[in-house]
Amino acid sequence: MSPRRNLKTNVLFALAAFALLSVASTTRALAGYPDRIVKIVVPFPPGGGTDVVARTLAQEMAQNLGVHVMIENKPGAGTIIGTQAVASSEGDGYTLLMGTFANAVNPSLKATLPYDPHRDFAPVALVARSFNVVVVNPKSPITSIADLIAVARAEPDKLSYGTFGIGTSAHLAGELFKDMAKVNLATIHYKGAAQALTDLIGGQIQVMFTTVASAAPLIASGQLRALAVTSAERSPAFPQLPTVAEAGVPGYAAESWYGLFAPARTPPEAIDRLNQSAAMAVRSDAFQKLGVDEGLVMVARPPAELDRYFRAEEARWRKLIQDAGIKVE
Repeated sequence: MSPRRNLKTNVLFALAAFALLSVASTTRALAGYPDRIVKIVVPFPPGGGTDVVARTLAQEMAQNLGVHVMIENKPGAGTIIGTQAVASSEGDGYTLLMGTFANAVNPSLKATLPYDPHRDFAPVALVARSFNVVVVNPKSPITSIADLIAVARAEPDKLSYGTFGIGTSAHLAGELFKDMAKVNLATIHYKGAAQALTDLIGGQIQVMFTTVASAAPLIASGQLRALAVTSAERSPAFPQLPTVAEAGVPGYAAESWYGLFAPARTPPEAIDRLNQSAAMAVRSDAFQKLGVDEGLVMVARPPAELDRYFRAEEARWRKLIQDAGIKVE
């Protein structure tokens, strides 16, 4: 054998040996996975709906994984700061992102993002889906979705609906309603749900497409009147309420969701372990109670289903955002 061929053969053997050692090392590391703290990054401030869901999930997953699962809140820039932090983390199974509706709409709302929503992440588990509630002031003459459509058509742009920020579920659910019901509503943006709800109760705005967590206590106390839910099916949390589709806008459905993502290149074995743990967590009593309080539908689906769902939501909202010319600077 020539010296050159011999050298080439030796190099190939060395590369093969290195690859085997790397695989062996990874296998040994994963055999004990997890053996230290797992972190879930929540790209919202503490205390909100996403934070509550993430903390309940972390508590239940910790029992199954046998290690502490901590929450790190990294709010800012419409979830982009926290999402970017996970995208740039090592793919070792110890840093996760609590993804939401925002992950599906940010690529259409923003001209550029500091990460690729697909290339830089690995789906772990679709945890739960939720919906919004269409609410009005209890003194309003509007008592149904049919009434809302009739009044809006009779007096275009006179009715206003409040949101808790551009691109939020409350905003886009309203825009979808305007598009599908063929009505004009003036859009009033607030910096949060609390001020918007205060103005709805005070009569400054006429309608909101708000979250269950923010609306339920006010509905129960008679401070708000609920007209319908935005989900495709009726909700166990409000079984008496029709869906918007049932109430006069066929085909309408707008929902939020919660899903776990890991940085790209996270080993499949770690993702499988995390998916199994999340699936067990959502079956717990704590999560079932949370489902009633927050209006959640527990799903606990595998990584491939989260990927399909995420891509479908991204495509669906992209069309609405583009047609309505919605942008966040």
